[in-house]
Amino acid sequence: MPFIPLLGITFLISFAVCFVVVRMFRTPIESILHRIIADTISRAWAKYLRFAIYVTGISSGVNLRKIEQYVTAPQYKDAKIVELTSSRWVLEIYRTIIQTLQGIAWMLLVFFVFALIAFVIVRVFELARRQRAGDGNGE
Repeated sequence: MPFIPLLGITFLISFAVCFVVVRMFRTPIESILHRIIADTISRAWAKYLRFAIYVTGISSGVNLRKIEQYVTAPQYKDAKIVELTSSRWVLEIYRTIIQTLQGIAWMLLVFFVFALIAFVIVRVFELARRQRAGDGNGE
């Protein structure tokens, strides 16, 4: 039954890819959140975002519908279950890596777009506050 090892391997590969991405983006995410939120809660948000990277990456990389083709015969007559050959293993591993990265990339893109919007809003309020403080000092 090659289904179980394939499921395990794709999960481990997705997890490893997520681990690498979390390590790569740890400092930028924490810096952005600290700048936008500027409170101790920014650490909680950074932790949640790391969790979301793992969930998004693994759920994108471990595609159960694709893996299902190795245990379920197609619905048409005389159909056979797809055989899991060595070339299929390579293809599934490659697909797992790419889809994991793709899922994480979309999630991080959404995060960084909203972070950029929040950063602009924070900057506008800071500039307005500085301008009011400058006007109040008799300048």
